[in-house]
Amino acid sequence: MPGMWWVLGVVALVALLSAYLGWTAHRVERVHVRAQSAERALDAHLLRRAAAAAVVAEQQENTELYAAARLALDADPDERESAENDLTRQLRAAPLRGADPDARQLIATSRRVVLARQVHTDQVRDALIARHRLVVRALGMARRYPQPQYFDIEDPGLPDPSIGVPQPASPPTAPLEAV
Repeated sequence: MPGMWWVLGVVALVALLSAYLGWTAHRVERVHVRAQSAERALDAHLLRRAAAAAVVAEQQENTELYAAARLALDADPDERESAENDLTRQLRAAPLRGADPDARQLIATSRRVVLARQVHTDQVRDALIARHRLVVRALGMARRYPQPQYFDIEDPGLPDPSIGVPQPASPPTAPLEAV
């Protein structure tokens, strides 16, 4: 009977270890899939922003903004960060008015780029943390996935589209009295 407990203990240990390794492998796969999805979403938002910037540039007859938008749309992957940063600088310099629907669309699209970049950065960070775990490195669990890369662009600080729209005044509040 005592030998049977050793066998049961070894079987339980092997079962726990294999469950942990399976969970870890699934986690590595999941964070890499999410990082790839976030990269595709960021790319889509960047393309929408560049297209919206080209429309606004044509309306305003702003050749520098139009050129930056076209470069961002046509950039190769290794030149993409630089092209997007140039577009961001041109957008900051452009006079965008909240009353124009195309400018509103551009501002909204730029805000979505900021959010998509934050999500992408978080997902890449999670994937890199998972890749650097000792068990993952030792067993090569992440070798099927390309190492995710950060996409470093400047966050566009575009004006609020509600500027120029009067906001209702809030009534003055009386200071609270001590009871």
